[in-house]
Amino acid sequence: MTKSSTQTIPEATDTPQHVVMIMDGNGRWATDRFLPRTAGHVRGVQSVRRVVEACGRKGVRYLTLFAFSSENWRRPQEEVSLLMRLFVQTLEKEVDKLEEQGVRLRVVGDLSAFEPRLQELIKAAEKRTEHNNTLHLTIAANYGGRWDILQATRQALRDLPDLAAHPENFTESVLAERLSMAWAPEPDLFIRTGGEQRISNFLIWQLAYTEMYFTSVYWPDFDANALEEAFAWYRGRERRFGRTSAQLAEKQS
Repeated sequence: MTKSSTQTIPEATDTPQHVVMIMDGNGRWATDRFLPRTAGHVRGVQSVRRVVEACGRKGVRYLTLFAFSSENWRRPQEEVSLLMRLFVQTLEKEVDKLEEQGVRLRVVGDLSAFEPRLQELIKAAEKRTEHNNTLHLTIAANYGGRWDILQATRQALRDLPDLAAHPENFTESVLAERLSMAWAPEPDLFIRTGGEQRISNFLIWQLAYTEMYFTSVYWPDFDANALEEAFAWYRGRERRFGRTSAQLAEKQS
């Protein structure tokens, strides 16, 4: 029997090395306070700053935040416009802090849909922080998991045109190394705020063995304490990666 995957199985650790988050609940946070939904997004930027700093202190190596999905274009135009302005303002204001904290910033997704000014800011921020290695911060913007798999497949067919004639050569590694986050390890911990319990087309290939944590806390209220609660839950999980509990015990003895 052949193995179904050629990917390396990560080791379980007390501190998740790669945390991915869906920052949900901004609009509902604002609605509960009789504020416009856009006020929740403004407040949510503060939570991003808190979580980035907390992850850095806790020794997280990779933090990936789902900021804007490919489906979010369907939202009211006023809200989408505000999100784009916030993205620009945040890049302009926060890059200095990221540089000081040793954070490397990357943005993944179909960036061609963004206005030229935003694309330029993204490229400049990535270039300025590319030498940093304390924390690898990735923002997923105009991103979708299905898009990611499709673009990786298309790139594989461009790079290796013989695949069509020899599909047996189309392995998991051929696809995985062309995904938009091929440089990062697979996520250890997925966190979604706001009470919803689904992955919403986020990193659907990479989340195969990820621990899923859902909280009813709205994103603007998510802070270092809420993050520690998620980490405490994670430490209580038994990460078997297809093995049995007995095999894990034997490996650790």
